Amino acid sequence: MKAYSCRSYGSPTVLDLVEIPKPLPKSNEILVKVLATSVTSGDMRVRSMNVPAGLGLIARLALGFSKPRQPILGTELAGVVEAIGDTVTRFKTGDEVFAFPGEKMGCYAEYRALSETGPVMLKPKTLSFSEAASLCFGGFTALDFLRKANLKAGEKILIVGASGGVGTALVQIAKNAGAHVTGVSSTANIQLVRSLGADVAIDYTQTDFVKSVIFYDIIMDVVGATSFGACKNLLIKNGRYAAIAGGIGEMLAVLWAPLVTGKKVIAGPAVERIEYINQIAELAVKGVLKPVIDRSYPFEQMVKAHEYVDTGRKKGSVVIVLN
Repeated sequence: MKAYSCRSYGSPTVLDLVEIPKPLPKSNEILVKVLATSVTSGDMRVRSMNVPAGLGLIARLALGFSKPRQPILGTELAGVVEAIGDTVTRFKTGDEVFAFPGEKMGCYAEYRALSETGPVMLKPKTLSFSEAASLCFGGFTALDFLRKANLKAGEKILIVGASGGVGTALVQIAKNAGAHVTGVSSTANIQLVRSLGADVAIDYTQTDFVKSVIFYDIIMDVVGATSFGACKNLLIKNGRYAAIAGGIGEMLAVLWAPLVTGKKVIAGPAVERIEYINQIAELAVKGVLKPVIDRSYPFEQMVKAHEYVDTGRKKGSVVIVLN
């Protein structure tokens, strides 16, 4: 089968289209013919080793020192079950599914074997394959950080980087939970942020939100544009600051911030809980979590898709479509 292999860390040109053996499903696995995947900020970071400040060595130890230990990137997919293992009971051949292998990756390929007990489920009929393949990376991250922040109805949340894959999911899920949502983005994406349900949309090119006189229960920085130090005075007493793309400074602040300021810092990777995929499916069926797809590329243009994501200008998700 065809797959993209990341031969080293670097620019999108390190992705090579190669032939590798088609996987055979184990007894508890399903074999999915991949019809859509995506290029997320997570894929970009693994490919480029462009990680938050102070985390370079830690990332290389976790992912591979000179090149990715898992050379086939891609965190999410949607497709059709082509074969099942002997003990599989949840799925049958022909089922349309979507899945989130997450940090295990492996979705930049024509086929992916998945455990039937993992984060995989039937694709909602209301979603296309491209739409289903665009929801999990942002959705899982949003659900986990909102869970860690213990968002409650009526609270005010500020989302910095509200127009990307994670940001668009955060805006929609937080609004559905009853929060008053303020989203920060560039001029070009203000209307998108409003359309997703944000009560207030701030154009960071026109307004310095750090100098705001409005106070928030929760601030979530999706893109690493600010810091706890810069934002701590915008938080109410016992407020929470989530550094979704935070570096070593925010990770250290997890320890000292509550003692010094009485405010909580949340940092580190999102926990990939299997139950999140069920929640994402339910939210999508209800129309709460709507897919936001910026661009779609054929599988053969994977490098071009990564080049676009590298610009930092994508809105929502960039999808890869396979035949």
